[in-house]
Amino acid sequence: MAIQKSLSLAFLLLLLEFLSSNAFTTAPASTLREAEALLEWKASIFSPQALHSWSLPSANASANTISPCKWYGISCNGLGSVIEISLPSAGLQGKLHNLSFSSFPNLLRLNLSDNTLTGTIPADIGTLSRLVSLNISMNNLSGVLPLSMANLSHLSELDIWSNEITGPIPPSLGNLTRLTVLYLSNNQISGSIPAQLGNLKNLVELSLQNNSLTGPIPPALGNLRNLTLLYLYGNQIYGSIPAQLGNLKNLVKLSLHNNNLTGPIPPALGNLRNLTLLYLYSNQISGSIPLEIGNLVNLNKLELESNLLTGSIPSTLGNLTKLKLFNAFDNHLTGEIPKSFRNCTSLTRVRLEGNQLVANVSEAFGVYPHLYFMDVSNNMLFGELSPNWGECKNLTRLQLSGNMITGRIPREIGQLKQLRVLGLSSNHLEGEIPKEFERLTSLFNLSLNDNQLSGQVPKEIGKLSNLEVLDLSMNRLSGPIPPQLGDCSKLRYLKLSENDLNGSIPFQIGNLVYLQDLLDLSHNLLNGEISPQLVKLHVLEKLNLSHNMLSGSIPPSFEAMFSLQSIDFSYNALEGPLPNSKNFQKAPAIAFIKNKGLCGEVQGLRPCNAPSIRHGDARKGRQVVIFIVLPLLAALFLLFIVVGVSSIYSQRRRNKEKVVLERSSRNPFSIWNYDGIDAFEQIMEATEGFDDKYIIGIGGYGKVYKANLPSGQVVAVKKLHPLEGGDQSDQRSFRNEIRALIEIRHRNIVKLYGFCSHAQFSFLVYEYMERGSLASILSNDRGAAELDWTLRVKVIKGVAHALSYMHHDCTQPIVHRDISSNNVLLNSELEACVSDFGTARLLIPDSSNWTTLAGTYGYIAPELAYTMRVTEKCDVYSFGVVALEAMMGRHPGELISSLTPPSRQDTLLKDMLDQRLPDPTAVVAHEVIFVVYMALSCIQPDPNSRPTMHHVAQELSIGGSSFSLGPFHALTLHQLMDLKV
Repeated sequence: MAIQKSLSLAFLLLLLEFLSSNAFTTAPASTLREAEALLEWKASIFSPQALHSWSLPSANASANTISPCKWYGISCNGLGSVIEISLPSAGLQGKLHNLSFSSFPNLLRLNLSDNTLTGTIPADIGTLSRLVSLNISMNNLSGVLPLSMANLSHLSELDIWSNEITGPIPPSLGNLTRLTVLYLSNNQISGSIPAQLGNLKNLVELSLQNNSLTGPIPPALGNLRNLTLLYLYGNQIYGSIPAQLGNLKNLVKLSLHNNNLTGPIPPALGNLRNLTLLYLYSNQISGSIPLEIGNLVNLNKLELESNLLTGSIPSTLGNLTKLKLFNAFDNHLTGEIPKSFRNCTSLTRVRLEGNQLVANVSEAFGVYPHLYFMDVSNNMLFGELSPNWGECKNLTRLQLSGNMITGRIPREIGQLKQLRVLGLSSNHLEGEIPKEFERLTSLFNLSLNDNQLSGQVPKEIGKLSNLEVLDLSMNRLSGPIPPQLGDCSKLRYLKLSENDLNGSIPFQIGNLVYLQDLLDLSHNLLNGEISPQLVKLHVLEKLNLSHNMLSGSIPPSFEAMFSLQSIDFSYNALEGPLPNSKNFQKAPAIAFIKNKGLCGEVQGLRPCNAPSIRHGDARKGRQVVIFIVLPLLAALFLLFIVVGVSSIYSQRRRNKEKVVLERSSRNPFSIWNYDGIDAFEQIMEATEGFDDKYIIGIGGYGKVYKANLPSGQVVAVKKLHPLEGGDQSDQRSFRNEIRALIEIRHRNIVKLYGFCSHAQFSFLVYEYMERGSLASILSNDRGAAELDWTLRVKVIKGVAHALSYMHHDCTQPIVHRDISSNNVLLNSELEACVSDFGTARLLIPDSSNWTTLAGTYGYIAPELAYTMRVTEKCDVYSFGVVALEAMMGRHPGELISSLTPPSRQDTLLKDMLDQRLPDPTAVVAHEVIFVVYMALSCIQPDPNSRPTMHHVAQELSIGGSSFSLGPFHALTLHQLMDLKV
C-alpha cells in the first residue's frame, strides 16, 4: 500500500512538472507550487472524503483549471494564489511536517482546528509572514512553541488551545503587537507568564488556563487596556493578585481560580466597572472582601469559595443588583450577613456554607424570584424561617442545616414544587412536619434530623414518589411509622432512629426494594414481630433495628438478604435461631446482645442445638411447669411488663432530653453497640490502663493496643493523643467524623465497633487484624514468601474495592488521604482491609475541598504539594504506590522517579518484581502484569489522567480479560505505560 501511494505521488509530481513546462505555461508558477505542496501533504495524511476534490485535472484540460482554488477548504486571491486554508473538523490524521509552509507566501488564514494532527509544530511555520489568523486548536500537537512564531508579525489571532504543547511561552511572542486574540489554554505549558506579554497593547482576549504555569502574575498585564477577557485559572500560579489589574477598564471576564494565589483581593479591582464575571475561588487568598466589590455594578457571577477569607460580607454587596451567582463557602467569614443582601433579587445560586456568618434568617434573606440553589448551612444563623421562602418558586435546593434556627417549618415551603433537596437538619426546629410537604413531588432528599420536631411522621410523605433519602432521626417524633412510607418506591436511605416511634414495623416497608444504603429504625419504642416482608429488601447493605422492644424471632428468610454488610438487632426481646447465612454468622456478637434468647453459631451466643432430655423427665417437667411454675411466671411477667415499659419509656424520654442537651459530660464513654461504662471498664482492664506491653502499633495520631475482652472477643484499641485543653470544638469535630465513619461497612474496610470521646480518654475500638500491616509482612522474608503472587493480587483487589466503595458508593464520597502499606491490614486469611481513618475527609459536592497536607511521605499525590485540593484522585495515586509496593516487595520511590522525565529509564517488568518469590506461572503472570499496568496508570502525575477507583476495581475484578502482550520475560514498564486498553 505504501509503495502504491509513493508511485501515485511520484506520478502526480511528474505530471505537475510536465504541465508546468509544456502546454499549460500560462498558470502562475506560485499556483503550481501551492498545488504541489497541498498534494504532497495530502499524500502523507489520512483524510476521509474531505480532500476528495484535491486532485489534478485531466491531460486535455485548459490551463485555467490547474489551480487549487476550487479545492475544498481553499480560497485564493485575484491572482490565483492561496490566501486561506480552512479545514476545521475535517477528520484529518497525520502531521504538519509534510506541509511546506514556505510554498504559501500569500497565506492569510490557516484553520486546521478540531482534527487529529500529531507531532510538533514545524519551525518553518514562521515563513508565513503575511499570516493574520492561525488556528490549530483541538488537535494532539506536542512539543514546544517554536521561536519562529515571533516572525508572524501580521498575526492577529493565535489559537493553539487544547493540544499537548509543553515547555514555556516564548517571551518573543510579546513582539506580535497586532495580536488581538491569544489562546494557549488546555495544554501542558510550563514556566512563568512572560512579562513581555504586556506589550500586546491590542490584545482583547488572553486565555492561558489549564496549563502548568508557575510564578506570579506579571504586573505588566495591567498594560493591556483593551483586554476584555483574562483567563489564567487551572495553573500553579502563586503570589498576590497585582493591583495593576485594576487598570483593565474594559475587562468583562476575569478568572484566576484554581491556583496558589495568596494575599488580599486588591481594592483596585473595584475599578473594573464592566466586569460581569469574577472567579477567584480555590486559592489561598486571605483578608476581607473589599468594600470596592460593590462598585462592580454589572457583575453577574462572583465566586470566592475555598480560600482563607475573613471578616464579614460587605454591605456594598447589595449594590450588585445584577448578581446571579454568589459563592463564598469554605472560608473563615464572620460577622453578619448584611440586610442589603435582600436587594440582590437577580440571584439564582448562593453558597455560603462552612463559615461563621451570623444573621437572622427572616431579615437577611429576601424573596429571590430566580433563585434555584441556596446553601447557607453550617453557619450561625438564628431566628425563624420566613413564610416568604414559599415565593422562591424556582428553588431546587434549600440547605440551612447546621445552624441555630428555631420555630416551626413554614408550611409555605410546600409550594416549592421544583424543590429536589431540602436540608434543615441540626437546628432547633420544633412543631410538626407540615403535611403540605405532600406537594413536593420533585423532592429526592429530605433531611430534618437532629431537631426537636414532634408529632407523627406525616402519612403524606408517602406521596413523594421521587424521594431517595429520608432522614428524620434525632427528633421527638412519636406514634406509629406510617405504612404509606412503603409508597416511596425510590427510597435508598431511610433513617428514623432516636425518636419515640411505637407500634410495629409496617410490612409495607418491604416494598422499598431500592433501599440500599441504610434502614435505621433504632432507638425507638417499636414492638411486635419483625415482618418477613423485609426480606424483599434484596439490595440493602445496612440494617439497624437495635434498642427497641421487638419480639419474636428474626425471620429465617433473612438468610436470602445477601447484600447485608452491617446488621444490628441488639437491645430487643428477640429469641430463637439466627438466619442461616454468612451475613449473620460472621456478624459480631455485639449485634445481638441484650435480647431475650437468640442463639446461633456466633461467638458469645449460645448454640441452638442444646442437649436433649429423656422423654419421661420431660413429661414430668412439663407438668411442673403447667401446674406450678407457669401461673407464677405469668403473674411475674405481667408485673414485669407494667413496670418495665414504664421504666423504659421514662428512661428513653430522659435519654432524649440528654441528646438535646448534647448528653451529659459525666459519662465520658460514648460507644455504639457497647454497654458504655461496662465496655469502658473492660477495655481499661484488658489493657491494664493502656500499659505499653499491650501496644501493637504506634503512629502519628496515637498508639494501638490489643485488648482481649472477657467475652473472648479480641479488639484493637487506638488511643489518640489528648485533645488540647479538651477543646469542645475539637470534640464536636471528632464526634462528627466518627458519626460519618461508623456508617462505613465493607468487607475490605476494618470495622469500627465504637469509640470513647473525652478529653482524658479518646480512643477507637476496631476489629483486630491478626496478621498486621502489609508493610510489616513485606519487610521480612518469611512473611513475603508466604504472601505469594496470587495473595498479593488478592490484597490489591481488596484495597481497590474498599476505595471504590468509599469514593462512589457512600452517601457522601470519602477520601482516605493516607493510603499506605502501613494502613492496609491483613486478617488471619490474609485478606486486606483498609484502616486508619484519622485523616479521612468527606467530600462536599460542587466544592473545591481545599485542605491541609496530610498523609504519609512517599504516598502523597504530587498535586497536593501545590494545590492542597483533596479529590478522589489523591487516593488513586496512593493506591498505585501501594499496588507497586506489593508487587515489588519494597517502596517504589526510585522506580517512580525513573519513570518520570527527564530520566525516563526503562525497566524489565520481571526485574522490578519481588525477587524473593519465584516467577509467576503463566496464568498468574497475566494477573500480575495487569495489576502493574493498572498501578502505573494510577500514578500519572496529572490527576485527570488517572482512572477512578470504580474503574480500577472493575477492571481488576475481570482481570484484564482483553489484555494481551508479548512474553512476560521481555515485557518492559514503558510498554505497559504506553499501552491503551
